[in-house]
Amino acid sequence: MYLQLNPNKIIETAENLHRRIAERFPTSGLENVANEVVTLSRQSAKRAKDITRPMPVFRICAVLFIGIFIYTIIRVLLHLDFAPVANSLSDLLLALDASIELLVFSGGGVVFLVTFETRIKRRRVLKALHELRSLAHVIDMHQLTKDPEGLSNESVSTTPVQEKIYSPLELQHYLDYCSELLSIISKLAALYVQNFPDQIISNAVNDIEQLSNGLSRKIRQKNNDNK
Repeated sequence: MYLQLNPNKIIETAENLHRRIAERFPTSGLENVANEVVTLSRQSAKRAKDITRPMPVFRICAVLFIGIFIYTIIRVLLHLDFAPVANSLSDLLLALDASIELLVFSGGGVVFLVTFETRIKRRRVLKALHELRSLAHVIDMHQLTKDPEGLSNESVSTTPVQEKIYSPLELQHYLDYCSELLSIISKLAALYVQNFPDQIISNAVNDIEQLSNGLSRKIRQKNNDNK
């Protein structure tokens, strides 16, 4: 029960966080990002579930091709004549060479079909993980200009457009929300790999987790400066 992430709990957490952000920072850019995280949470839960489902078409094709492959091997072995080896060694070698080439190409086709389903799923997961990675960077952009230094009355704005100045408590909540959103992004990435053991996907998920953790550490440090 507690050995796997529950997609419904992640969606519920994202919805609650969006509600909190909407109450404290209504119509803000962060509220829109939080809404996008909720949408992506629902999509990720569905995609992660779909990834675990078999693709019958590819599996049927793989079984048929393997059957043809085995039938071909049997036919080749039955038609090999080892009796006239002494008289036609060159013919036998040619026959063996042709048979080996046939087996190699047929075996390559079997491997291609057997792994085709995995490669299709992998491509879909990598595309979904790219969306999560991009959203993590968007969240980081929203907190980038929220600097505790801007709270000081003596600070001078170096930008042509003056952003809304948050109070220390508001800034603390804003940065905390960004950190929580990044944590949800990390958990959504982990959803894809918990039931789809693939080394390439695992590496991509680890990259997103490291990115989210690194951005969260930067935000926490900024928040500590605000206290």
